[in-house]
Amino acid sequence: MTLNLSHFAAAVVFAVFASIVFGITQKNTPMEQVRYGLYCFAMFVGGVFVAGWVMALLRR
Repeated sequence: MTLNLSHFAAAVVFAVFASIVFGITQKNTPMEQVRYGLYCFAMFVGGVFVAGWVMALLRR
């Protein structure tokens, strides 16, 4: 079985799993874990978009 992911899809998959781990390991209550996990996910995906724009600007 071959899994072909784009760079963006691979970054989102990484963000999902990393955010789950960060939420579980960094906060105590389940609600804090979910909120922190969602925050980390948003920061990861936002960072991917910012990095993409920076690379696009540098390419010009």
